[in-house]
Amino acid sequence: MTDVRSRTHAQAVDAAIELFTRQGYEQTTVEEIADAAQVSRATFFRRFRSKEDVVFADHELLLDEVVVMLAGTRPVPDAAGNLVPDPAVDPYLEVCRAARLVFDHHVGQRETSLARHRLLQQVPALRDRELVTTHRYERAFTAYLRDALPPDARRSTASIAFAASVVAVHNALLRRWLRNPEQDLRPQLEEAFAELRRAAAGRFTADDTAGAPARGTGTTDGRRVVVTVVDAGASAADVADDVARAVRDALA
Repeated sequence: MTDVRSRTHAQAVDAAIELFTRQGYEQTTVEEIADAAQVSRATFFRRFRSKEDVVFADHELLLDEVVVMLAGTRPVPDAAGNLVPDPAVDPYLEVCRAARLVFDHHVGQRETSLARHRLLQQVPALRDRELVTTHRYERAFTAYLRDALPPDARRSTASIAFAASVVAVHNALLRRWLRNPEQDLRPQLEEAFAELRRAAAGRFTADDTAGAPARGTGTTDGRRVVVTVVDAGASAADVADDVARAVRDALA
């Protein structure tokens, strides 16, 4: 992405969020956003397609960056076409690094992140779109883990569970930061991610030594949905513990 496009992109996102906040989402027109961002109506639609899209435009670029980042350590096929994971790469760590990139983006774009958060509280349709965006990150993490985990651990359940856990922890801490942006939550984020990695690594070690003949049982296709409820005021360590416990129980 060129510097000019980056600047234009940021101008459109900031202009749209500012107008939506000031005069209402439904009351704001595409023409007003284009004028405020100093782009033509045609340029706006070529890049963003709709008012809803422009609110999450930087998320689209960020998701692309996450996919590229993970691709850098994705296994490549051997001569037989089999994926060969690099033993020097920790796939769980790479997913956590990608999630940290997303967190740092929000913190680095503080005013935009806070304004978008306030806007989402006012417009239900935008909250629904945020859920879709969150799921796309989860799918990207899951797809990467399915390729990058060693063959004995490359299971649908394991990939889904860890990806969902990382996204849940990331979102819980991000929401806490949005409520109080003066606090530095990166250390707690790292602590929580480390706990999730320990839980995943410990589970696979136990499976390997015991043989784990019943992996992925419990459903016809080996998939499970992991759900955990976390108190709004829970600490990062508590969030990580609750999610890790739910993952362990699901994989047991």
